[in-house]
Amino acid sequence: MKVRFFLPVALALVLLVAACVPPLNLRNDKFLQDDSLLTNDPCEAPCWRGITPGVTEWSEALTILEDATDINDPQVQTGDDGVLVGAQWQPLEGDACCQMISEKGEIVDLIVIWQKPDKTVGELIEVRGEPTYVIGTPGDETQAIVSLFYPDSALIVIAFVAGANGELNESSEIVGAYYLTPERMQLILDTSSLFAWDGYQPFSSYNAEAEDAEFAITPSVTLTPTATQ
Repeated sequence: MKVRFFLPVALALVLLVAACVPPLNLRNDKFLQDDSLLTNDPCEAPCWRGITPGVTEWSEALTILEDATDINDPQVQTGDDGVLVGAQWQPLEGDACCQMISEKGEIVDLIVIWQKPDKTVGELIEVRGEPTYVIGTPGDETQAIVSLFYPDSALIVIAFVAGANGELNESSEIVGAYYLTPERMQLILDTSSLFAWDGYQPFSSYNAEAEDAEFAITPSVTLTPTATQ
């Protein structure tokens, strides 16, 4: 299903549920206040607040979220198969922003954070260094996203750009992040077309839909509807 905003198709498949699609209003001050990408506090990505995809048990992760004082208790739902389980939460008096998913209901596989846009790409790169890969996805006349890939950290950071005519620069706001397992990160790289990071550029230089796109990597694996991760 195509939506207004999305990460590359392969990533959409890997992320398991349509609920992980970015929100229509990306620059939302009612999303979570979070500076952990810059401070690595209390832990470094792909760990988030003591929860590490591929390592932390689902029950332990839920306890961490329930004990947090700045968010509402997570709402938990189980998939139709009775195995896949997800949780969604929001800051106190804020908007739904964040999700956690376990494909088998035992270990956390994915954390999605949509955050208050008060941190910048320049600040991110100063702390974490330059991303390895990047891809831009158009939304509408005023909004687009650029996904910054840090494979060694199993981390994808989402930056806001002011539409297809905008540009990615050091002042571009960070609006979200995907924390993954190393295996799922590798699967994304194996099934996606991505540009190599080439510094700050107009959105058009990183646009996934550009007719003359020169990708650094292209899919080496094809996912089918019956493929498993």
